[in-house]
Amino acid sequence: MLSRSTKEKVIRTGFLLAASASIIALGLIMYFLISEALPTFTGFDAMGEKFQGIGILDFIFGSQWKPVSENPQWGILPLIMGSVWVTLISSIIAIPLGIMTAVYLAEIAPRKVREIIKPMVELLASLPSVVIGFFGMAVVAPIMLSLFDIRFGVNMLNASIMLAFMAVPTITSIAEDAIHSVPDDVREGSLALGATRFETIWRVVLPSSLSGLSTAVILGMSRSIGETMVVLMVAGGAARIPTSIFDPVRPMPASIAAEMGETSFGLEMHYFSLFAIAMVLFLITFLFNLLADHIAHKYKQVGSASL
Repeated sequence: MLSRSTKEKVIRTGFLLAASASIIALGLIMYFLISEALPTFTGFDAMGEKFQGIGILDFIFGSQWKPVSENPQWGILPLIMGSVWVTLISSIIAIPLGIMTAVYLAEIAPRKVREIIKPMVELLASLPSVVIGFFGMAVVAPIMLSLFDIRFGVNMLNASIMLAFMAVPTITSIAEDAIHSVPDDVREGSLALGATRFETIWRVVLPSSLSGLSTAVILGMSRSIGETMVVLMVAGGAARIPTSIFDPVRPMPASIAAEMGETSFGLEMHYFSLFAIAMVLFLITFLFNLLADHIAHKYKQVGSASL
């Protein structure tokens, strides 16, 4: 029979290995992306074969993405701008909707109404992205064509609206948990001092839950910037810098998904450049999550001090 201390050590080791699995997986993904993306800039593949590389600045800030033309251009600025604008517009739509829905569910809605609305929000989160993309193509695109008299129904605004639908459940779920975490004593103290229910929500509850609300917003934006199928179906697929919300765009995930099947595995610049795009996308989402963690800790300390 093992002693009690030995059992505890075995259990701690098991939990440590389980916790380390995600870190190991993240490290392996980063190694794979970097190893496959580096030939884009060095001009040498894993076998030492030489081909025409491109500078990092030219790759990131180049304004033309034409990988299969007679004179290939490898600038991904249009793809980055497409991702940024689609994420920004979807966030402008999703953040107010998500937070207001969370406030309503946590603070205002009667129990019976909450039992109806909350499962519907969670059901929206479970919808496959291809279904939402098909809805954007079949329903939203014709409506846009008739309302705005534009040339393309699949465009940046359409993709942004669909991504907002996908981000709202994430924002709502995390924001609602953050609002529920505010102690009831804080609410009761505000009401006892003469504040109305709305003033209590606006001036007490929301500031006290800023940590969770900030995390909800950042993670919702991360969901938007990393989504593939929706932007592939309804963003329009044009690799150019947009000048209007009705312009078709091609965000980075859509380019990777659309073009990876057209490349030769490990044999050409096009293949390696797509991995370089994936590395840029990975770094952006990674920084978003680091920002969320930093903001969460910052406002958690501020909220704890104020309470």
